[in-house]
Amino acid sequence: MSARPAAPWQRAVRRAGPVLPVLLVIGMLALPLGPGAEGDSGGLTPADALSGLLVLYCAVRAVRGGQRPLTRTAYLVLGLPVLAFAVAALGADSASHTLQGLARYYQIFVLVPAAVLLLVRDRGDFRLVGWALVGLGLWQGAIGVYQYLTGTGASYAGEDIRAVGTFGATDVMGMSTVVAYGLLCAVALALGGGAVRVRLTALACALALLVPLALSFSRGAWIATAVACVLQIVLAGLRRAARLFAVGAAAAVVLVGGFGVGTSMLQERLSSITQVTATPDQSVTDRYTMWAAAVGMWQEHPVTGVGLKNFPAYRDSHASIALSAGSDVAGAGAAFRRQPLLSPHNMYLLVLSEQGLLGLCAIVGSWAALLVCGVRRLAAAHRRARGLDCALLACGLLTWQLIDFAYADIGGPSTVLTAVVFGLAAWWALAPAATGAGETAAGR
Repeated sequence: MSARPAAPWQRAVRRAGPVLPVLLVIGMLALPLGPGAEGDSGGLTPADALSGLLVLYCAVRAVRGGQRPLTRTAYLVLGLPVLAFAVAALGADSASHTLQGLARYYQIFVLVPAAVLLLVRDRGDFRLVGWALVGLGLWQGAIGVYQYLTGTGASYAGEDIRAVGTFGATDVMGMSTVVAYGLLCAVALALGGGAVRVRLTALACALALLVPLALSFSRGAWIATAVACVLQIVLAGLRRAARLFAVGAAAAVVLVGGFGVGTSMLQERLSSITQVTATPDQSVTDRYTMWAAAVGMWQEHPVTGVGLKNFPAYRDSHASIALSAGSDVAGAGAAFRRQPLLSPHNMYLLVLSEQGLLGLCAIVGSWAALLVCGVRRLAAAHRRARGLDCALLACGLLTWQLIDFAYADIGGPSTVLTAVVFGLAAWWALAPAATGAGETAAGR
C-alpha cells in the first residue's frame, strides 16, 4: 500500500528544517509580554529563553556532525569581541553584574548570530527568515495602528496614542524596531528580483509598514529606516533608483501638500529632528547629558572602561544637573511611573564608557568586517544576477542597526531580534552557501 502524501504544512515544516528554531524565536515576539517583563531592566523574556535553546540545539547539531562548523574568517569576525567582553566583565562591581553582562553581550553579538549563521542553509532559508520578519512587523504594526486609533497606546504628549505593539510602554522602541526590520526585508524582497507576484506582495507589505512606523513617533527609527531604504534602492540599480525617487517625491507632494496627510503631532515630531540643538525637549536634553556622562567615564578609564553594567553607578557623578530623574512611562496597560535612565541610549557610547577603547574597537571592528564582506558579496550578486534580494536584505538590516545604535542600545524584549539580524548579516557576509556554493535548488 502506497504511503499517504504529506500535507502542505508537513512539507513546509520539513522544508524549514534546521531554520525552524530561528522562526520560533521570531514568532515568540508576536506574543504579549507576561507580567513583570520590563523594557530596559534586562529581565529574561520567553524569546531570550528560546534563543538559549536555539544556541544549544545548534551546538548539539554541530557536535553530532563532527565537522568544523565555521570558517576561519567567521571565527575571527564573530570571536573578535569575546575577549574584550571578558576583560570588561572583570571591572563589574558585582558577580551578578559580571554574569548578566557577559550573558547578554555573548547572546546578542556572538552566540545567537553564530547559531543563525550555522542553521541557515541556503538562500531559501534566508528568504524564509526575511518573510518571518515581515510577518512579525505586520502583526506588531497592526496592533500599533489599533492602539493609535483607539487611544490605547503608550502616552505621548499627554495622550495614549503612541504605537508600541505588544511591547508595552516600557519598551517604546520595540515595535518601531520590529516594523523597521520588516519594512527593510520587504523592500529588499521587492527590489531583488524573483516572481512578479512575490515582488508585488513585498511592495504592498512595505507600504503597509510605513503607517505603524510613522505612528511609533520614533525619530531614531525614522532616520535609520530612511537611510537604509535609500541605500537599498541605490544598490539595487541607479536607473531604478532615479525612477523610484521621482515617484516617491511626487507621491509625497500629493499626499502631504494636496491632501494634508499627517497629523499635527507627527509633523511636530518630524520638525523636532532639525531642532535638537536649538530648542530641544527634555528627552533630547537627557540624551545629550547622558552622552556627555558616558564620554566622561571613558576619559577616566580610557582602555577598559568602568566595567560591564556599571554605567548607572557612575552616571550621577558624571552627569550635569540638566539630567532629569527619569522618563515618564504610562499607557498601553501600564500605570504612570518614572522609569530611571540607566543607559546613554547610544550603543557606541555605552560600549565606550563600560568597555573602553578595547571593547569599542573589538565590537565595531567586527561589525565593520561584516559590512565590508557583505558589500563585496553584494557586488558579486549584481554581476551574477542571483541572490540580490538576500544581499539587499542583509546589508539593509545591518546598515539600519549600525545607524540606530547612535540613538539606542541593547535592552528590552526586542533585543533578541538584533541578534537574529546580526546572524543574517553574518550568513550573507561569511557563509559559503551565500555565494552559491552548496546551494540547493530550493535556495536559488
